[in-house]
Amino acid sequence: MPSESFTDAIAMLKADHRAVEALFEQFENATSSSRKQKLAHEICTELKVHTLIEEEIFYPAFRGKIEDDTLDEAYVEHDGAKVLVNDIEAGSPADDFYDAKVKVLSEEIKHHVHEEEMPSEGMFAQCRKADVDLVALRDQMLARKEELMAQAKSAGLPLAQPTAVHLISA
Repeated sequence: MPSESFTDAIAMLKADHRAVEALFEQFENATSSSRKQKLAHEICTELKVHTLIEEEIFYPAFRGKIEDDTLDEAYVEHDGAKVLVNDIEAGSPADDFYDAKVKVLSEEIKHHVHEEEMPSEGMFAQCRKADVDLVALRDQMLARKEELMAQAKSAGLPLAQPTAVHLISA
């Protein structure tokens, strides 16, 4: 995935959004359990990597430069997705609610993407107005993404860790 593929960090994140949207669509149209399992795993891996690079690199670069509420909501939205991602990865298409969990995850991601990509007041629009080098940020994010994808292929990624939401065990 050469850096020339994306003009900047925002273009890279938008490309990730389109890739995950396509995977959700494929999942909806899948008929076999094995295909659903494979697609769900791909979705979960993509989302884990995406949330990590946003939370480790992208969001911190804009803290204090865009609305704090926008960033705070993004972290909480990520955490809601992480709970479902971990649950989906631990399950299988034979489980009760499996398809429903993937569907709700899809809807949560659509909402989150809308919040980031909304023209003029969305997070990305705010980020474009901030004094941050989006090309240097892209390069940093691409390097981290390559590391995480290599880890996903070799040892697998750990459970997604919520940042803002505290899970209470019964």
